[in-house]
Amino acid sequence: MTDQTPIPETRRYHFDVMRRAIDLVDEMGPQARLDDLAAAMDMSPAHFQRVFSEWAGVSPKRFQQYLTLGHAKALLAERFTTLETAHATGLSGSSRLHDLFLRWEAMSPGDWARAGDGLDIAWGWFDSPFGPALVTGTERGICGIAFAAEAGADAAFADLTGRWPSARFVEAPARLRPWVLSAFGAAPDPAAPTPLFLIGAPFQIKVWEALMRIPSGQVTTYSEIAAAIGHPKAVRAVGTAVGRNPVSFLIPCHRALRKSGGLGGYHWGLPVKRAILAWEAAREDG
Repeated sequence: MTDQTPIPETRRYHFDVMRRAIDLVDEMGPQARLDDLAAAMDMSPAHFQRVFSEWAGVSPKRFQQYLTLGHAKALLAERFTTLETAHATGLSGSSRLHDLFLRWEAMSPGDWARAGDGLDIAWGWFDSPFGPALVTGTERGICGIAFAAEAGADAAFADLTGRWPSARFVEAPARLRPWVLSAFGAAPDPAAPTPLFLIGAPFQIKVWEALMRIPSGQVTTYSEIAAAIGHPKAVRAVGTAVGRNPVSFLIPCHRALRKSGGLGGYHWGLPVKRAILAWEAAREDG
């Protein structure tokens, strides 16, 4: 992996520590005490509390509530906003910067058919709230975000570059850095947009548009997305399109759950999906 271009120190989060802590919460159960968690992490309780709260925005005890399957079900039962309602009431985003200021455009069918031929795509590795993130982008916007904490750097790179097999990839993190800062809410200008440039079939684009109408801190189901795009029986196809989302986090495929409240799948690993959902819920409730 190349040297990562970090977001500012005050905005960096300790995802490796959090991933281990999340695994410990699963192992030790919801009744785990702060002292026990800190000891298992080889940290003092005070230091663990500080590092954890810096990342999550809430205490470890409070965050435990957001990691459970029960919380996912509660989101569906109590805080779920249907896509139709969100759209009708203007809830196409939330207070999160990446929801408010994200703009995007899709490739034309002709551009898609050429698979990126003649296109220069910059790439770079960056720190993110959820571990190392590979970001790719054209002069028109970000075209890919992958999280490598679970999948690994090689798999993430092969995945994103494989979507544009005829493009020329150039390592140029400095070109992408302003957009990455905006994407993760760390831009000096809070109104800075995060432009996206997407590649996808028309059905996939419709699914991704629906995902972008889900407010931060809330969730939907695959069947609800299918109904919202006018294909109520295409639940499996919707799930496939969700999984093919090239721009993780900004197009929030992590907000799509099974009707039962189960998390379903996630292209970059379920631990990352759980962490993103809990992180968003903590900030919306905080």
